[in-house]
Amino acid sequence: MTPAARIAAAADVLDAVLDGDTANRVLQAWGRSNRFAGSGDRRAIRDLVFTALRRRRSSAALGGGLTGRGLMIGLLRDEGQAPEAVFTGEGHAPAAITDEERGLWRTPEGVGEATDLPDWLVDPFREALGDSWRDTVAALRDRAPVFLRVNLRKSDPGQAIAALSSDGVSTEPHPISTAALVVTDGAHKVAQSTAFADGLVELQDGASQAVVDTLPLVDGQSVLDYCAGGGGKTLAMAARAQVAVAAHDAEPRRMVDLPARAARAGITVTRLDTAQLAAAGPFDIVLCDAPCSGSGSWRRDPEGKWALTPARLAELTAIQAGILDAAQALVAPGGTLAYATCSFLRAENEAQVDAFLARTPGWRCTSQRRFGPAEGGDGFFIAHLTR
Repeated sequence: MTPAARIAAAADVLDAVLDGDTANRVLQAWGRSNRFAGSGDRRAIRDLVFTALRRRRSSAALGGGLTGRGLMIGLLRDEGQAPEAVFTGEGHAPAAITDEERGLWRTPEGVGEATDLPDWLVDPFREALGDSWRDTVAALRDRAPVFLRVNLRKSDPGQAIAALSSDGVSTEPHPISTAALVVTDGAHKVAQSTAFADGLVELQDGASQAVVDTLPLVDGQSVLDYCAGGGGKTLAMAARAQVAVAAHDAEPRRMVDLPARAARAGITVTRLDTAQLAAAGPFDIVLCDAPCSGSGSWRRDPEGKWALTPARLAELTAIQAGILDAAQALVAPGGTLAYATCSFLRAENEAQVDAFLARTPGWRCTSQRRFGPAEGGDGFFIAHLTR
């Protein structure tokens, strides 16, 4: 496919997404219906779609409208390219730009439109991030790096780098975590690599790894990943120390792939449903990576930025409070309750911790920290609580 044909395809995909479908589902359907497109074409179209979604507000202004075509015109203008060179109407290129369309192009107006944030989130981002808020939201307009976590049970960074290189995946160590590698080339080959199949590496964002690094893991402890999801942090904790690790999630189906992942990593994980938790505890460390707005990972899930509402944020903070209240009963005396979110917002982070301490006598916060794009990874918050 030509670059112009890829842009035309991306515009069609974006129209379906703007009509209410999800980007991943539309892209998969497009790939099945257009089998002539090679893997490189599909990756390029995906990149165009997700970049346009990250920059949805500013691109719509620059391109003259919130349509697939408008977003692609706006994206080209944002990157300093002349849309007329692509929108020619020749071959499989998009139709030529009209004078009427050109008359709708404008510079983004207002802080939210210029920074690609919903207006109601501008002040919460400023409040949470202070002087760094503009740099952070600017980073959210671009693609996130691909990180791998070296499984220290089976390998070390040097061995993993060499193994990945033999399969065409170039990586280098990243300072955010001693086990972190950032992929510099060949990211699409990771899942098919021998290093991945043999459990030497796992896909995991660098900040997510750094959150686990903060935990006071010691051999012989019992550890619970209370909101395990797919189990990335479960496996990361088990790779850091010889601990008895258990995983729980309110929706057990999220953990369906965990046994296979644990086997590949050479790690034993006990899955617990909610009814089993009390009998299995108490635990020396309980990690609650709570459901959240996901604002720290909007580079990877830009649709989440536009789907979040004040009402949904209120629902999430209530869920988070309930999780903390339930999980604290599972922590052994002197143990650590670790509360984490992949969010930048104070309502989900510092304010949530403060509210827990205010209503739960005997607990105190021993540390809390934020991670963000300045460190190289996603946005994350972690607080350690003890009693």
